[in-house]
Amino acid sequence: MTNFALRVQCKSTRGIVAETSTFLAEQGCNITDSSQFDDKDTGYFFMRNSFRSEEGVTLAELEERFAGIAGKYDMKAEFFDESVKPKVIIMVSRFGHCLNDLLYRWQIGALPIEIVAVISNHMDYQKVVVNHDIPFHCIKVTKENKPDAEARIMQVVEDTGAELIVLARYMQILSDQMCKQMSGRIINIHHSFLPSFKGANPYKQAFERGVKLIGATSHYVTADLDEGPIIEQDTTRVTHAQSPNDYVSLGRDVEAQVFARAIHAHIHGRVFLNGNKTVVFPASPGSYASERMG
Repeated sequence: MTNFALRVQCKSTRGIVAETSTFLAEQGCNITDSSQFDDKDTGYFFMRNSFRSEEGVTLAELEERFAGIAGKYDMKAEFFDESVKPKVIIMVSRFGHCLNDLLYRWQIGALPIEIVAVISNHMDYQKVVVNHDIPFHCIKVTKENKPDAEARIMQVVEDTGAELIVLARYMQILSDQMCKQMSGRIINIHHSFLPSFKGANPYKQAFERGVKLIGATSHYVTADLDEGPIIEQDTTRVTHAQSPNDYVSLGRDVEAQVFARAIHAHIHGRVFLNGNKTVVFPASPGSYASERMG
């Protein structure tokens, strides 16, 4: 048996769940997990089903046979094989905690992705990356060469067939053109609990405001800096006795966890763009299990 999933997004109307469930049953498929959300503000409906193909029906057959239902509801529908690992490029600058965390999760199978390249504007993590048998590309970025540098980055994307770019504390602002070209396919980790404390040194800003919670935000990258649709957030408590450097150290752990959770949600097809927001469904049972436990 093969584990597949179906993502559905369309205007809300009655009959969608019933017709979709009936279709899958008639194709010899057994639904193992289902999540849905009806957004009353926008009038849109979102659904994700995990299911097993118990009688040998293929993805291509499902897509072809489901076309009539998709057309009837003017539906954006996507079938995918849950066992296929998406191809991912990691981009990093000089803060390596998120990179190292992703490499570990990838190595033990907790993050089922295929890392096809790591791109950096510095050489700091070349040895770490190469030791994992992952291609490393150092593409330096200046004001003068930025268009050429981004063209080289996009060439790596094309050559590797990467489906997702993750910015693991990559400290360069991407151009509007690249953001639009990769819309919904670039995830950033921001070392702040957005929308507060934007910019280069949010922990210092937080310290100066005497906050009692600091956090991290993972979001899709858009042309509006640090304002893309939010996927995941979390916080940790701090006190008056801690310094800005304490904030940075505590924040690193939150950043790594939030970033990994956001990527996990995206690669499992649990995230739907909903205007300036996202719909993020819970993880299916067993999807957090890794190949090497303990």
